[in-house]
Amino acid sequence: MSNNGDTRSHDRSGEPYRVIVVCTGNICRSPMGEFILRERFEEAGLGHRVEVDSAGTSSWEVGNPADRRTLEVLRRNGHEDFGGTSHVARQFERSWIDGRDLVLAADSGHLEDLRTMARSEEQRSRIRLFREFDPEAVAAGELDMDDPWYGDGDAFDRTYAEVTAAAAGVVEHVRQELAARDGALG
Repeated sequence: MSNNGDTRSHDRSGEPYRVIVVCTGNICRSPMGEFILRERFEEAGLGHRVEVDSAGTSSWEVGNPADRRTLEVLRRNGHEDFGGTSHVARQFERSWIDGRDLVLAADSGHLEDLRTMARSEEQRSRIRLFREFDPEAVAAGELDMDDPWYGDGDAFDRTYAEVTAAAAGVVEHVRQELAARDGALG
């Protein structure tokens, strides 16, 4: 049976469930998503089973810290110990798709870029828009997260609201995926 270019099977039983959040430069939307999801998985009792990281589709910001406005909105909303000050922006690499169970794109441009990198339908199926997990965003047909970098503090507040609105859906999706994985082992 052909694996359509995959370098390995995606059977990852026994391994942590790995999520990556992707935006353009990895300094605003994706680190915010990473930090909030990591916190939500801990709160859900899944922190020991789920790893969350982030990256950007471009190389523009590689090596830079998270945007100060990202860190400010997180602190202002009570997220004190989220690892934001140690964040270093990096660019997403095609090979990372193999090691991720869920790739969350900030907008449809990132979704297209990431799906183009995928080498199989199975890989493409793991690449989703972050806001697909927010039922209200789905109902409104508003699945793209605007890039707050070009805006003011209000733009970062909107991004924070979009990320937090989708986070519960992401956690529930991963919980179901882990249950299915556990059931396959039983």
